[in-house]
Amino acid sequence: MSTPRSSTGASLAGALAAGLEAVDHALPDAAELTVREIGRVLSIGQGVARVAGLPGAASEELLRFPGRGLGIALNLEPDHIGVVLLDEASAIVAGDEVRRTRRVMDVPVGDGLLGRVIDPNGRPLDGAGRIRASGRLPVQRPAPAIMDRDPVQRPLQTGITAIDALIPIGRGQRQLILGDRQTGKTAIAVDTIANQGPGDVRCVYCAIGQRQSSVAKVIADLREHGALAHTTVVVAGGEDPVGLQYLAPYAATSVAEHFAEQGFDTLVVYDDLTRHARAYRELSLLLRRPPGREAYPGDVFYLHARLLERATQLRATLGGGSLTALPIIETQAEDLAAYIPTNLISITDGQVYLSPRLFRQGQFPAVDVGRSVSRVGGKAQLPAYRAVAGDLRLAYAQFEELERFTRYGARLEESRHLLLERGRRVREVLRQGQYAPLTVVEQIAELVAVTDGLLDEVPLERIDTLRPALRLAAHDDPTIAAAILRGEPLTGTIRAGLRTALGARLTAAAGDG
Repeated sequence: MSTPRSSTGASLAGALAAGLEAVDHALPDAAELTVREIGRVLSIGQGVARVAGLPGAASEELLRFPGRGLGIALNLEPDHIGVVLLDEASAIVAGDEVRRTRRVMDVPVGDGLLGRVIDPNGRPLDGAGRIRASGRLPVQRPAPAIMDRDPVQRPLQTGITAIDALIPIGRGQRQLILGDRQTGKTAIAVDTIANQGPGDVRCVYCAIGQRQSSVAKVIADLREHGALAHTTVVVAGGEDPVGLQYLAPYAATSVAEHFAEQGFDTLVVYDDLTRHARAYRELSLLLRRPPGREAYPGDVFYLHARLLERATQLRATLGGGSLTALPIIETQAEDLAAYIPTNLISITDGQVYLSPRLFRQGQFPAVDVGRSVSRVGGKAQLPAYRAVAGDLRLAYAQFEELERFTRYGARLEESRHLLLERGRRVREVLRQGQYAPLTVVEQIAELVAVTDGLLDEVPLERIDTLRPALRLAAHDDPTIAAAILRGEPLTGTIRAGLRTALGARLTAAAGDG
């Protein structure tokens, strides 16, 4: 006798319900469930990896490899992800697991970074213990909006007369420093950092692709001159993974932006962006991105544009802080029309060009006044500079042309001869050694002495010995120095008083000599 269909269906339903209840008891609660995406390394190369899986990975998301290795998802292809490695890849092999972190690359920020040396990941390199940060910021951040910016109206004094007088830099400006190898580019940037007081401007020095010995010398010099206390050094050396070199300037900018957003004036130096562009080109070629001019990828302009656009003078309602950028690039055989130099010249607000010809002639700093320009800083320059150096730039450029002309033995009129002699004295006044910054008043005093003809009768070889007397004269009358620093114009009364003090000092120095 067969079992009725109704009783068979009831028994099957009961068995199914019992099975589902058993599964429910075996599974954890929904709150305990975590979903993890796990990918696999397809191949590993020099600083890059190809990863399969991770369908939810976002652009520039941090990915974690076995151990403590990190990488950034830079290429999102249909069948794989191109990852830039931020750590040594020697321990990573094909088939290793890769996990998402669901966060982007960030860096510690805060006052605890002052006086410290870190890598772009925020790890300390100076052996001084753990970084005491007040927070973290992404290394890739949007530039401030136009309505959040104020005009550049305050000077950033470098302590170098040739720059402060002829190619001034304002707080919030982007001023390019470029020249051939070994012409003193880093020296100018480090001098500028050393000239900033601890309560005046906070500085970030970013070394990209440099030798360890070169970076160690810069750090030692900053420490010796008391500048390391208000400086953070971000280092991605030439022996570090190319991914760290690519991220270094962005990390340094985030560190500086935190200070600017707290209302401080900040200076960041990128040394140098030529190596940064080469690191990005290497990454792009390894990731098989289409090469363009000189094998650089098509977005190499955007690489530096999005970095330097973050330099700004913030509105007073946002704290009034500023971020001044001094990018450094290296030219080849004085070729200013090369790909990367022209990109940076078009992005920045001016450039300081260092000539190898002047360097070989012993002119330090080797600033080529004719090829250097500041498109913003003149508006932030103190009025006293404009009074003494307004026509000096053009006159000095004319002097250099005239001096080259006289090498062919040409005979000059008396007026041209006087112009030539005055130009030689101006050049002596603009000559300045490293780590020998001059105050604003001292620079004004020397410029007044040379432009007003007080040095015309002084033998050229004696000018260097008389320059200390000129600097002392700048402090003889405190009211004159205070008026200059307050931003008062160099009126006839103030200028006459300064001339009197300079003449007395020169007479006394000549008598002692």
